[in-house]
Amino acid sequence: MMTTAQATPLDFDEMVAAISNATTEVFSVMLGMDLEKGAAYTERCAGTESGILALVGVAGPWMGTGSISCTPQLACKVAGQMLMSEYDSVNDEVLDAIAEVANMIIGNIKTALEQVAGAMALSTPTVIYGRNFETRRVGSQEWVSVPFACGTEIVHVQLCLAPARDESRALRPGFALPHTVQM
Repeated sequence: MMTTAQATPLDFDEMVAAISNATTEVFSVMLGMDLEKGAAYTERCAGTESGILALVGVAGPWMGTGSISCTPQLACKVAGQMLMSEYDSVNDEVLDAIAEVANMIIGNIKTALEQVAGAMALSTPTVIYGRNFETRRVGSQEWVSVPFACGTEIVHVQLCLAPARDESRALRPGFALPHTVQM
């Protein structure tokens, strides 16, 4: 495993390219839906005022979170394309479909970035559905956000990564690393 000092820096353009390629590929190949990429930007918070947000954790030399967010209407369209059914409102199948789309997109982003940043793993997706919520990542890292138009709807794909802590340092200043006992 790479340490923080060995981790190759990821830059904004690499992250935007990985997000763009992964998102358009999943929507095109898996869902048969066309997207138009908007201008990428950075922001301190991720999330929506209302709608659906799927979060996937990333761990390795770089750690953080990837997310996709959209309106309930777009989520129903995505689930309909994926499951070949019609959905008028958000239910468990729609939320599961969005979780799977997030897993595919963030998984493809991870695969693209591993060539630069080293091997990484993904968590199981978490999906949030509701109104007036916002997510924040502890620390000073910003989210790289790329909006995509899908007809009249917008899907946001975001990524927030930071170098993993060096395992050779103490967990907290003044505290020694834990010891392993072998028998």
